Amino acid sequence: MMILYSYWRSLAAYRVRIALHIKGIPYEVKSMDLIQGDQFNIDYRKINPQMVVPTLVDGENILTQSMAILEYIEELHPNPCLLPNDPIGRSRVRAISLISVADTHPLVIPRIRKYITQNLAHDEATLETWISNWLSKGLEAIEENLDRSKETGTYCHGDSVTFADICVVPQFGAARLFGINTEPYPRIANIFDTCMKIPAFFDSRPQVQPDFPKET
Repeated sequence: MMILYSYWRSLAAYRVRIALHIKGIPYEVKSMDLIQGDQFNIDYRKINPQMVVPTLVDGENILTQSMAILEYIEELHPNPCLLPNDPIGRSRVRAISLISVADTHPLVIPRIRKYITQNLAHDEATLETWISNWLSKGLEAIEENLDRSKETGTYCHGDSVTFADICVVPQFGAARLFGINTEPYPRIANIFDTCMKIPAFFDSRPQVQPDFPKET
């Protein structure tokens, strides 16, 4: 069985969980509390030298970086397909995905937020402005892409789930969590609502993960 090193609030791990659920691949979760610093444990560093999540262990194979993991899962288990058949369609799906994965999410992850407040000594208000700015810019770019393209359908690309939905849905959920006004992004909102009716998305959400903090 595959092992997924994950954390309930990690958007990158969220993406991988969705893909594993869509493909029907069983996996075991090993929780890494990023706030407590589990990722810096010497044993985990031997598994993932970058000391981040997710990490997917499949037998002797160790996969890191969520997009690379998605590609691995797609090639290993091609059905149901998460990429369009045509080169232009695949390029568009990957481009939408990377707006979230490469250009937006890296700017608001915990270690960046920690650096802004602790190393640069900025206050929480400045941090919130930083987060709002970059999340909003990413959503604006995705919304415009969806709005202008005839390839947009029920989902980000056509009428079946692709990598793009797997990457955009967690990002949109995070924006709501940070209190960002998401009304300017109706296309994304509709896709988010549609995806959350799918068990693979709904059952992968942070609130139902085994390491989600329990109320006392």
